[in-house]
Amino acid sequence: MVMVSERLLPARASMQAVVQDRYGDASTLRHERVPRPRAGTGEVLVRVSAAGLDRGTWHLMTGKPYLMRVVGMGLRGPKDRVPGRDLAGTVEAVGPAVTRFAVGDEVYGIGRGSFAEYAVAREDKLAHKPVGLSFQDAAVVPISAGTALQALIDHGRLEPGQTVLVIGASGGVGSYAVQLANALSAEVTGVASASKLDLVRSLGAHHVLDYSRDDWADGSRHYDLVLDIAGNPKLSRLRRALVPTGTAVLVGGENGGNLTGGMNRSLGALLLSPFVSQRFAWFVSQETASDLERLAEFIEAGTVTPRVERVFTLDHVPEAVRHLDGGNVRGKVAVAVRAT
Repeated sequence: MVMVSERLLPARASMQAVVQDRYGDASTLRHERVPRPRAGTGEVLVRVSAAGLDRGTWHLMTGKPYLMRVVGMGLRGPKDRVPGRDLAGTVEAVGPAVTRFAVGDEVYGIGRGSFAEYAVAREDKLAHKPVGLSFQDAAVVPISAGTALQALIDHGRLEPGQTVLVIGASGGVGSYAVQLANALSAEVTGVASASKLDLVRSLGAHHVLDYSRDDWADGSRHYDLVLDIAGNPKLSRLRRALVPTGTAVLVGGENGGNLTGGMNRSLGALLLSPFVSQRFAWFVSQETASDLERLAEFIEAGTVTPRVERVFTLDHVPEAVRHLDGGNVRGKVAVAVRAT
């Protein structure tokens, strides 16, 4: 295995990056040269080709909900000055104790500061890039697809033949949830806005509902599993959509207020769950290499395909964030860091 010591990198090497020194909207982001990071023990330095943009990155940028600041994300400003987490690129160097990767390997996964030419990632949050997948497509997979996989399998306990309702089916997590549920032999119904129903159908949904016109909780259909992605419906509505022993998995909660976000509703669901026949689940996504490797199997089999709506260059990251915040993204947004 070829290994490059961090000592061999040029002293005080710098790189292009997007930086942020205070919480706020996209106007707090700026493009400048910063010192290149170095990989520590168990870490990999990745030469970033592309990065993904997810809703979590927006939360880290704004510092909302405020509870995030208290639990260690930084009280007055983000702890990580360079934003971005999803990445795909080539291993530039490896730190001590790294055994799974060598210089030159093409990888994808989750790191720190991926809106830059180089980023550091823990070895256990990286996997080899799926064969045949572009860097831009690979970069939008890790967080969103990993969350969808865990919601369906680990917490939703999905079984073949079951019925699944995906609320928010056209977004980052939702676009993967529809494809994964279909690949796992479930009957999928996707809820989205009218302008995005064509996308949801193309993802493999058997049925689609326009959230502004169709009431998924009107009692006409019941589901074994409901994935509530970044919504805020009352728990009673989720219960009406479930079969008597069904499961609702809460994934995010964008309308829960600036203080705690959707935390209050999530805690309420967990407290209610032991007292009703239906089950509620809420979770914080775990970022693991094993999930990335499993996702690669779906991608290489052709059952899951990243849907990249638009690609922005590194100097247009603020515009990309505004596009995401506007709520009009169909699938995912990627950031091209360097030409591939």
